[in-house]
Formats: sequence, C-alpha cells, structure tokens
Amino acid sequence: MKTFGAEFLGTLWLVLGGCGSAVLAAAFPGVGIGLHGVSLAFGLTVLTMAFGIGHISGCHLNPAVSIGLWAGGRFPGRKLLPYIIAQVLGGLAGAGILYVIAGGAPGFDASKGFASNGYGAHSPGGYSLLAAFVTEVVMTLFFLIVILGATDKRAPAGFAPIPIGLSLTLIHLVSIPVTNTSVNPARSTGVALFAGGWAVDQLWLFWVAPIIGAVLGAVAYRFVGCTKE
Repeated sequence: MKTFGAEFLGTLWLVLGGCGSAVLAAAFPGVGIGLHGVSLAFGLTVLTMAFGIGHISGCHLNPAVSIGLWAGGRFPGRKLLPYIIAQVLGGLAGAGILYVIAGGAPGFDASKGFASNGYGAHSPGGYSLLAAFVTEVVMTLFFLIVILGATDKRAPAGFAPIPIGLSLTLIHLVSIPVTNTSVNPARSTGVALFAGGWAVDQLWLFWVAPIIGAVLGAVAYRFVGCTKE
C-alpha cells in the first residue's frame, strides 16, 4: 500500500505542478511563464518526485510508463492495475485541488480547457488527429527509452531523475503546440473530467497513443539496450 500511496501522491504533484503552471501561471499578466515555463514545470515535477519517492515506488506517475516498464521486463504484471488506479486517482486529486484554486479567480471556466489535451479544433496549434496521434506515440516512445536507459543497472547510479525530468521538459517543448502534451493518461484524465465536453470526448487518444508509444519504446530498448548475461 505504501507504493500505491507514493504513486498517488506523485501523480497528484505532477498534475498540480504541471497543469497548475499552465492554468495559473502560463499567461499571468506581465510575468507569464509561457510554453517554456510550463515545459520546465512538468519536468521539475518528475525530477523532484523521482528523488522523493523513486526508492519507494519507482516513481512511474503514469499508466503508460508502468505498462512500458512491464513490457520492458522491469515491472511485474500483477502490480499494473493497482499502480494505474493509484495514478489515475492521484491525477484526479491533483486536478481537483487545481480546480478549487483556479476557481478562486473571477471568470474562471474549466470548460475552456483547463490544460486538457486535444486535437483538431482543440489542439493549441490546430493540428489534426493524425498529427496528434503520431506526436503522442513518438514522444512516449522516446520517453520510455530514456527511462529504461537511465535506470539500467549499467547507467551511472543515482542520476536517473535528471535525464528523465529533462526529457519530459523537452517533450513538452516539442509537443505543447500539437496536443498540449499528454504522454500520460492519468494526467490527461484528471483535467479532462473537470473540463468535460470535448476534453472527455477526445480523451481516448491520450490513453491509446501513449500506451502504444510506451510498448514500442520498451521493445526498442530491449532490442538496442539489452545484452546477454
């Protein structure tokens, strides 16, 4: 239960810190942090939690990552469902806290987006469904390669949170204009359920594409990175 609790708290922090930066600070008059700041915020949530709870639960914070680690032979299948449930609940809790905070400002309307992921008319840059799908698959694929490589027993010990956090920052720098960046079904679900409407209708993509990308990333790393004992 401690590992599941750690995943719950870690995913809560990721959604509150990452999506919170987008909702509360990205366009704040005069000092808005913009795309660069939001990208860094998401990377920092993973980096800080990896140091904080990595030794407890592995700090997955993401159903796609858990599935990818299972596909890569690094995580037992019997723990998949409890981890995913803890992550989704943590994402909902983080989104709920953010909803309460954001609702304290006049004119707040979660239905306008609430940092939700989307494609077509709901993509920040108007990108198509195909572009969104390819983006989410490829970005998650490389995220898994970085995670598996950084946590490989042959990699320098103790440094894994740094490349993992930086890779998530890079992913956001590339893909915020396309989908508002998911690569994480729990992150997408948390805010989408509060935004409602189109965000829920398009949520399927941000489960399917990251999971496909994670499995492909695990397969790719097993091909290039695994050696015979």
